[in-house]
Amino acid sequence: MAKVLNYLKGNPIVVMLVIVSLFVGFTTNNFFSWGTLSNLISNTAIRFLIALGVSGCLITKGTDLSAGRQVGLAACLAGILIQRADYSGRLYPAIPEMNMWIILLIVIVIGAFIGSINGLIISRLKVPPFITTLGIQTIVYGLCLVLTDAQPIGGFQKIYTELITGRIGTVKGFHLPYLFFVAVVFGGFFYFLYNKTRHGKYMYAIGGNEIAAEVSGVNTKKSLLLIYITAGIMYAIAGWLLAAKSGGASANMGMGYELEAIAGCTIGGVSTTGGIGTVPGVLVGVLVFELLKIVLQFLGVNPYYNYIVQGIVIVIAVALDIRKNIKKK
Repeated sequence: MAKVLNYLKGNPIVVMLVIVSLFVGFTTNNFFSWGTLSNLISNTAIRFLIALGVSGCLITKGTDLSAGRQVGLAACLAGILIQRADYSGRLYPAIPEMNMWIILLIVIVIGAFIGSINGLIISRLKVPPFITTLGIQTIVYGLCLVLTDAQPIGGFQKIYTELITGRIGTVKGFHLPYLFFVAVVFGGFFYFLYNKTRHGKYMYAIGGNEIAAEVSGVNTKKSLLLIYITAGIMYAIAGWLLAAKSGGASANMGMGYELEAIAGCTIGGVSTTGGIGTVPGVLVGVLVFELLKIVLQFLGVNPYYNYIVQGIVIVIAVALDIRKNIKKK
């Protein structure tokens, strides 16, 4: 209980957003419903995977602005390869129908490759993560446009969409999405990775003081490379899931998702000054941020204003984080 109180005390923006959500819930109809909860879980699950990828970059004082475009590329690749053979609008008719698990492996390999490019440029060439990932973001978006010819992709194999969007009936009126279990598995894996492995210790050490970590024997170049490769893999998996969840894909899919991931991480206590951040905190941050979007929907706010809200939340979360670290010093 004490840990929870300390967390809330150190993250006032979480408290504020929860209070706003409760206020809307008690003043609007159908907010507290099984349908809203199910949608919240589904939306949070995929964003959580993306945020997990971004979290490692932020903890090491980096960032990844290419996250959203990588998710979009993975979704488009998965969509192209998973299209039914009898679908009249197939983008590449010469490509045969493929098993969805093989497609998952393909997008993971491509995601890892893009992540390795980010990691090599940042760790070896010492190009700042902001510039590196901004450049890769543009390149990946261009590749996605070339690959899709800016055309929407549909006609997915039924087994693919039904499996990913499947739900388990629990209590009356509530169905637990399969995506919930995906999020639990990856959340558990990253918790173990961050807290119980040498890689996790090295990651926090680099975020605290990269020079000191290197002097103490940490292979910072290798660690940073692995962090960005892991991030690329997470974006690829998220894109593969997102295409099925959406029932279609396009070159613009994933746009702005890096902002949502950064917002979720910063709200959840991942420090932009490096060396601080937890998996439960990332989950809370993403969950609260997705809850905020649902609140805006129930209030009838124009969805375009979501971007304005995201920007404001990121700025406030980072400002509070900086003030918190100044007080510690």
